[in-house]
Amino acid sequence: MRREAIVDPVTGFVYPEAWTARCASPDGLDLVASGLGVLTASGAVLRRGFTTGTTAAAAATAAVLSLKGPVSAVAVTLPCGLVFTVPAEGRDGTGSARKDAGDYPSDVTAGLLFVATAERAPAGLTFEAGEGIGRFARDTPRYRAGEAAISGTAMQSILQGIRGAMAAVGLSGVRVRLSIPEGAAIAGKTLNPRIGIEGGISVLGSTGLVEPWDDHLSESAFERIRGAERVVLTTGRIGLRYSRLLFPDHEAVLVGVNLGRALDEVGGEAVICALPGLVMKFIDPGVLEGTGCGTVEELTATPVWPGIMERAFARFRADHPGVRVVIVDRDGGVMGDSG
Repeated sequence: MRREAIVDPVTGFVYPEAWTARCASPDGLDLVASGLGVLTASGAVLRRGFTTGTTAAAAATAAVLSLKGPVSAVAVTLPCGLVFTVPAEGRDGTGSARKDAGDYPSDVTAGLLFVATAERAPAGLTFEAGEGIGRFARDTPRYRAGEAAISGTAMQSILQGIRGAMAAVGLSGVRVRLSIPEGAAIAGKTLNPRIGIEGGISVLGSTGLVEPWDDHLSESAFERIRGAERVVLTTGRIGLRYSRLLFPDHEAVLVGVNLGRALDEVGGEAVICALPGLVMKFIDPGVLEGTGCGTVEELTATPVWPGIMERAFARFRADHPGVRVVIVDRDGGVMGDSG
């Protein structure tokens, strides 16, 4: 029996019929339709994991719910809008959850334990970031020195979970403290020390889900690139969202750090549209040299940024005349356009 087209609820991508035909697992296709799976060109299904932000939200939610009784799993509303049941233990005001990396083989935070404690308060919600959560060593465009390295979308998910649990328990006030006991040790395996975040890992997640980036998923992305007349390449979920808005007549493909390989596969018109970080390092690997900045994001807040960006555009355009580069900010505003 022919199955209806499957749409990825996270990205909006309509999987080609040939891909679904190659998949021999009805349960796998159901996982894909739910958003927890990714279908590849070979028909294999790879499982998405949960981000540090989702894991933190699960632990915090479990802690508050456990003030009423034991907890073994919680429902978490992800930043992408999907709701999933996440394993989490909760008892007597302490909640815990372990990071599920799905089929992403290189996730250094896989299995990491998140612990939250909750106690009743007279009124309101107080959230504290404890040990193992990194803090910014200096001011950045979005954060001040000393602030916890918790992204806005992750914090929203955490607070939403706590508020829902407060309502379920019947609390008017609660104080929640989140910690990651092995966070400081794991942070040394991440980029945090190089970008000015000290003492632990970051709590992140623009969608709430970890993409299973491996060779199979890359090949499926490259197949889409080869088959597109006009393609826009992007590096992350925010870039993907704005790529589709800015270039609705292009095939938008998320390639992560694989921009070089992706460009090699392009057969027609190509646009790179993304946040500045990975793109600027791709078109100008030495972009931060001599700037005193630790990240491209820091560089964008300095007076020298426009000139550096335009010079990088000019050099890249000379080497790749058929590729247009569009850099956007997190609100979708165009910061620069090489075209």
